[in-house]
Amino acid sequence: MRKIGLLGGTFNPPHNGHLMMANEVYDALGLDEVRFMPNAIPPHKLTPDDATTADRKKMTELSINPYTHFKLEPYEIESGGISYTYETMKNLTTREPDCEFYFIIGGDMIDMLDSWYKIDELMELVKFVGVNRPHTKAETTLPVQMIAAPLIDLSSTLIRERMQADRTVTFLVPTEVEQYIREEGLYGTQ
Repeated sequence: MRKIGLLGGTFNPPHNGHLMMANEVYDALGLDEVRFMPNAIPPHKLTPDDATTADRKKMTELSINPYTHFKLEPYEIESGGISYTYETMKNLTTREPDCEFYFIIGGDMIDMLDSWYKIDELMELVKFVGVNRPHTKAETTLPVQMIAAPLIDLSSTLIRERMQADRTVTFLVPTEVEQYIREEGLYGTQ
């Protein structure tokens, strides 16, 4: 049975904190691969300078490209609409019955896990793996396997704000992602 990690998110944009978190779980659990799974965002949530679904997918591909143990999982983008992890995992486990899935979440998501859609059914489909983040409690009554990883206080919001203010994001995002953001004029860059 293959052991597959899944890291979902908007990746708006993907940053080095995402890569570090995925790599720490990959190493700690001896996974076969980690798939980055951008979710679909309804058009009414986007601001004029925001990244489109295609932009977020491309930036995710650029960020994981150098790493053979990282792959893109386009399921939620291709499905469109609001992404419910339960529906996604029901489909992925049906599509790939020979895989054991580990859903990677940060401390902020651990704190809200009890409120996830069909959480009890979801717990039967996937194992949750948690990585603490600064400023979160990372507490739940549900079974989450915690992985010790270096804490990095980095968010996509910070990256967008810095890009818009024309401040440096060196060492915060992969170089290829920064280049793409600037070339496409995302987040208010010129």
